[in-house]
Amino acid sequence: MFDHDGWMVFGGGFMWLFWVVVILIIVIGLRSLMNSGTAGNSSSGDTPMEILKKRYARGEIDDEEYEHRRKELER
Repeated sequence: MFDHDGWMVFGGGFMWLFWVVVILIIVIGLRSLMNSGTAGNSSSGDTPMEILKKRYARGEIDDEEYEHRRKELER
């Protein structure tokens, strides 16, 4: 279990475990960043008209643009 210097023989074997944990933390962090980046966007089930209404309600588009796009969608 111990070599002649008192270091654990299996100590170096746990280095791979350290790197696995580091990689997992990075992957989980990147996933959460990607999910939070898309959280403000509309869900995939929204129709184009619902998206337009939400954009108008949030003030992203003005009255004129809303009416123009609404008429285009209703054609």
